[in-house]
Amino acid sequence: MPILTTDFNPSLPFKSAHFNTMYRPLFMKDTIKYQRKRLITWDADFIDLDFSCIGSKTLVLLIHGLEGSAQSNYMITTANHLNETGFDTVCMNLRSCSGEDNLILQTYHSGKTDDVDFIIKHLTANYNYENIIIVGFSLGGNLTLKYLGEYNDIPTEVKGGIAVSVPIDLTSSQAELLKLKNKIYLNEFIKSIKLKMLEKAEKFPEFNLNKALLFKATKFRHLEKQYTVPVFGFKSSEDYWIKASAKPYIPKIKVPSLLINSLDDSFLSKECYPFEEAKNSTIFHLLTPNYGGHVGFISSFNDTDSRWIENNIVKFIQENLGITS
Repeated sequence: MPILTTDFNPSLPFKSAHFNTMYRPLFMKDTIKYQRKRLITWDADFIDLDFSCIGSKTLVLLIHGLEGSAQSNYMITTANHLNETGFDTVCMNLRSCSGEDNLILQTYHSGKTDDVDFIIKHLTANYNYENIIIVGFSLGGNLTLKYLGEYNDIPTEVKGGIAVSVPIDLTSSQAELLKLKNKIYLNEFIKSIKLKMLEKAEKFPEFNLNKALLFKATKFRHLEKQYTVPVFGFKSSEDYWIKASAKPYIPKIKVPSLLINSLDDSFLSKECYPFEEAKNSTIFHLLTPNYGGHVGFISSFNDTDSRWIENNIVKFIQENLGITS
């Protein structure tokens, strides 16, 4: 029954889920120096990887969330902390998210795990790491858990996975994002995706984007109807949500894994807290602190005291995977 407990108790302003969610991207200015490697994919495209290595035998693959990148604060602070505690890291920039548009019409979506599989197989074939751990945030966490439960030929070097603030049930979580409490976040996501869709329409005239409908779009469904559904071959938004969600794959995961979802995460529905799945598993762990917001988990204005999520990622790697460096 691997349901974990925590005494995470942030200072007063950070007990507000929205304050915790917004503080990290708006006010934390951590930096890192990556070494970039561009991989050419099987479909004549590219994926950019950003490495930060110290010479460890263990590599942690970090996957960002919706419209994030290796430059997202949670990616930088996690990579820095992992380096400080003895681990190499590589950040996977999802297609179109590395600062340069990718070459084909397809970019990424919540369930596109073939890119994760491609990266994992590249890493195991071209590097000599004894251990690889996958850590994903939000959409990247959904990719992490889905990949671990979906694929039967995962390399033995992959020892486990950790997912943070994950909408593992897309049907209910997208409905949650439509609520007034999430209007600011939703608008930012929609704005960013609209710009990318317009760029794709310029590069691929056959895309036949209806710009009038695009400008009116206020929901993910509106964007999915024009892009995700036709471009990736789904029947509808509902079909996409069902097929891309990680939740059905959790019972199939065969390596130790951890999901950290705060109970006050405004993005998540009750279906995104898989207590039964954790109770019925010996290797899937669930940690649900009362506070943290969405990919926040900041405890105070003192940066050195605000590494709860980074510390718990390392703790799981060391204590549950038995990997110290």
